[in-house]
Amino acid sequence: MIQRDTRNTAGRNNALQEALSKKFRRLLSGDPNGVPPWLDVIAAGDEAGFFLPTDAPWVVHADFGTLVGGIRALLMQALHPGSLTGVKNHSRYESDPLGRLAGTIRWLTITTFGSKTAVANEAGRVNRLHTRVTGEYTKGTGQTVPYKAADQDLLLWVHIAFMESFLVAHQMYASRAIPTGGFATGADNYVSQWSVSVEPLGLTKCPMSEQEMQDAISFIHAQGLLAATADTAQVVEFIRNPPLPTLAKPIYRLLFDAAVVSLRPEFRQMLGLKAKPVWLIKPLARGVLRFMRTAIGPESPIEDGAKARLKRIGVLA
Repeated sequence: MIQRDTRNTAGRNNALQEALSKKFRRLLSGDPNGVPPWLDVIAAGDEAGFFLPTDAPWVVHADFGTLVGGIRALLMQALHPGSLTGVKNHSRYESDPLGRLAGTIRWLTITTFGSKTAVANEAGRVNRLHTRVTGEYTKGTGQTVPYKAADQDLLLWVHIAFMESFLVAHQMYASRAIPTGGFATGADNYVSQWSVSVEPLGLTKCPMSEQEMQDAISFIHAQGLLAATADTAQVVEFIRNPPLPTLAKPIYRLLFDAAVVSLRPEFRQMLGLKAKPVWLIKPLARGVLRFMRTAIGPESPIEDGAKARLKRIGVLA
């Protein structure tokens, strides 16, 4: 009787994990069945991608710390009037925020886990979207300039805002160490390795170490190119309170607070955000992310598909 009850309990737990996992994947992918529509793209092909499971970008992007990193990246991008104008005027972030989120996740996952052909095709998709993103914006210095999404300065800011956010979020809220490779630190390895992700998007020069990345952010800030306007406040308020399912909102609020805590103080001030005590938010966020991983289960369809492809072609044993 005890053995049968144990098996029944395990079965119920597995069913609950699968149900929670499906809801989570449905929220992020936009697919009603919770199956990311780009899963087949990642599993297909007869070649390796840019990264293996032992590489820094794979480790960082497979972790739930990316949930905080994604929010933080949006806040960082909102500081640049050029990227902010592009998002505001040429995206569906208000009418279909989860659809826009799914598009960003598609690029991230395919670039991290897909074959080189899949990455090239995905970059082509993004580049075609970028051809429509043009206009003009006013710099923090007050100068109004024309722009297009493929401009080097805009590509650089989006890249370093994204990269720094995912790195800082992992450092603060994840437990798995970032592989150092041949570098002094895992952070340097991550920044250097992830640089290949923007080459297909047209960025010809980018930071290759953590210090170079931080120096680039500081330089852009020191030049007065960042700004906080009424549009910034509107976008930040939307990021703070997106139209999520009711049950997801309490967790999202904590993840938002975790993102705010991780920002530089000067950027928090520009965005009009106040950080809650780090001694409170950091352990809470780490605990919630661990709980989410446990509740949803260790399986990741994306990672499983990528590993299956690598095993099939003999790259992994």
